[in-house]
Amino acid sequence: MVKKPTPLTRSSRHITSFLQMMSVERGAASNTIENYRRDLENLEDYLSGKSVRLETANTDDLRGYIKKLLDSGYAPRTSARRLSALKQFFKFMYGERIRTDDPAASLDSPKLGRPLPKFLTEEEVNSLLEHARSGTDSKSMRLTAMLEVLYACGLRISELITLSLSAFTRQSGMLIVTGKGNKERMVPLTKAAIESVQLYQTVRSDFLNKGQESPWLFPSRRAREGHVNRHTFDKELRELAIKAGITKKVSAHVIRHSFASHLLDHDIDLRTLQQMLGHADISTTTIYTHMIGEREKQLVLNKHPLAALFNPDEKN
Repeated sequence: MVKKPTPLTRSSRHITSFLQMMSVERGAASNTIENYRRDLENLEDYLSGKSVRLETANTDDLRGYIKKLLDSGYAPRTSARRLSALKQFFKFMYGERIRTDDPAASLDSPKLGRPLPKFLTEEEVNSLLEHARSGTDSKSMRLTAMLEVLYACGLRISELITLSLSAFTRQSGMLIVTGKGNKERMVPLTKAAIESVQLYQTVRSDFLNKGQESPWLFPSRRAREGHVNRHTFDKELRELAIKAGITKKVSAHVIRHSFASHLLDHDIDLRTLQQMLGHADISTTTIYTHMIGEREKQLVLNKHPLAALFNPDEKN
């Protein structure tokens, strides 16, 4: 069954032809078609104000349009989406021989930047741990051990759930972690993490069938993988956060970010943090320095004695 083109409005015939092609030939969703239509009509309005037609617009005209979007306060992602629409449109115009060139081919997308990681404060992590430790059943003891290890070592969730039983030894006080590319690293454990894992090991057999052996530190008789999966852990972590009264979104990834943020707060050097996190490139680790800078900025804006000068709306 051929998909019916999305109803069009005042678009020029070239925009109409482009949208019909996207709908019928490429099966684009109706909301995608609507977004393209709106974006291209916006471009058409801009060019019309410059007495330029779509058929004759050049690369400088299109650069001027993108610059106008950024200068008007549009987010880089919005500008990038509109650029994507016009790139596809002019590629279509060139392919249909409506134009003899493609003026959008050399345009670069606006830099989107990298979103800063979400993290919890030290107080929030302590609250999570306190509520976890208050449980006395097997599941609570397992959750406490996993959370203690996660926060002590800053592991990825995939590294945490696939820890082998041999990765933990109380004597060394270190955890052997297998990261990306099967690269191993050793990460120091806190005393609290060591004790919580030892306590959990007294009930570890509760998660195995009678007589069953498992190579995993955190086995599960229900999971297909044979060990706790990320869905189960994140679900238990979310439930724990609710009990602790934490309204932020909490996940294993957020705990990893919190680990890195808190260590930087306490003056760990970036190279050591890189090794603990298992980053192949230190440029990945530097994202946390930007996060610290943003937090310090907010601290000045909110706590400085002259905060009212920074925040005109703040009442005396």
